[in-house]
Amino acid sequence: MAMPDRRKHEIITFKVDETVWEAMKGIPNRSAFIRSAVMNALGNTCPLCKGSGFMTKDQQQHWQAFTMDHAVAECHDCHAIHLVCPGHESPVHENRD
Repeated sequence: MAMPDRRKHEIITFKVDETVWEAMKGIPNRSAFIRSAVMNALGNTCPLCKGSGFMTKDQQQHWQAFTMDHAVAECHDCHAIHLVCPGHESPVHENRD
């Protein structure tokens, strides 16, 4: 006998401006679309600010200490901004064709 799904589901509401509302009107399942967009955004957020765009004062202090022997640079191949650790080569683009 299968057990019933007892996971709790929460409802979250938020306001959007008219432009967003108009753009979303034609989406058949807006809830699924929003869930997917949120999960994608959560998987691609800054590990420091968690997507807020701001670091706390304590995080800023840690960042300042980190940057004493690390750098932020632009990749010569793809132009992505990334962290550079001294003495460590990044193999990101080594196997590209």
